[in-house]
Amino acid sequence: MTKSPEEEHPRKAFGWAARDSSGILSPFNFSRRENGDDDVTIKILYCGVCHSDLHCAKNEWGFTNYPVVPGHEIVGIVTKTGKNVTKFKEGDQVGVGVLVGSCRKCECCQQDLENYCPRCIFTYSATYHDGTKTYGGYSNMVVVDQHFVLQFPDNLPPDSGAPLLCAGITVYSPMKYYGMTEPGKHLGVAGLGGLGHIAVKFGKAFGLKVTVISSSPSKKNEAIDRLGADAFLLSSDPAQIKAALGTMDFIIDTVSAVHPLAPLLALLKLNGKLITVGLPNKPLELPIFPLAMGRRLVGGSNFGGLKETQEMLDFCANHNITSDIELIRMEDINTAYERLAKSDVRYRFVIDVENSLSQ
Repeated sequence: MTKSPEEEHPRKAFGWAARDSSGILSPFNFSRRENGDDDVTIKILYCGVCHSDLHCAKNEWGFTNYPVVPGHEIVGIVTKTGKNVTKFKEGDQVGVGVLVGSCRKCECCQQDLENYCPRCIFTYSATYHDGTKTYGGYSNMVVVDQHFVLQFPDNLPPDSGAPLLCAGITVYSPMKYYGMTEPGKHLGVAGLGGLGHIAVKFGKAFGLKVTVISSSPSKKNEAIDRLGADAFLLSSDPAQIKAALGTMDFIIDTVSAVHPLAPLLALLKLNGKLITVGLPNKPLELPIFPLAMGRRLVGGSNFGGLKETQEMLDFCANHNITSDIELIRMEDINTAYERLAKSDVRYRFVIDVENSLSQ
């Protein structure tokens, strides 16, 4: 007989879950495994709200395993450690991102690229090694293998730092891999949302000239005055686009809606790179002529491995980089999802889990 989520494991847990493709979340009693020899138990303080939480809650990618407790931008405090745990002690501030497991043996894992492991285990709506379901950070506590837990720097605020665990690493990793770190080079950031606004901050920290490319004229002042971008390009203005043709070394495309790539490719210099990290739910059209005529490259990237994510957190701590957030209570999550679907957030919702999760 299949056990209920509440009876599956010995440790009682409480969170908010979606039960079906309406994506509506409500209170949910479930359970976590006992803290094993390699595990860390974490009391969750804050959890960021990622667009993929919304996609998953509504089953928009087609593989949601209900009931689902979303949340993979988790910051909390260690309350228990297993006997083999050497990286953490009780009271440490830690983070958990998109992964809670991988095979640890394949070529990707051996290169600290667990995020590309064919058997990687996502923090929620996945199946763990023991055959049970993973539940995410919209909950009071979590038990995670120490390998997949990150030291969260003490000088990073736990609330505005939480989105770095997904949004931050998702733009940091391709910037490092594709060489978007050379001071003086020109970076275009397409889309100014949860990912894009952090890409602007990273670009400036690396010493790049940064131009925000957006279809929303209202974002010009925010891009330049609030986030420190050097320029703003309104993608719907042909005159502005024409003036910027062939001026950028790199573009990081964070747009998750279906959009044309040709105008972005035209902005690149010879040998320019367009790197896509948004995940539209339909294929995009890729024109080959501008690639061939300018020896340009189109690439992709998902989030990062554990080693690189730790490097990114330390970089953010050193450069005072955090996400711009709107702090919400757990009971406000359904309203937050409605607003997120309309891009009505500057720039990331974060749930104050500790102060709002009471049964």
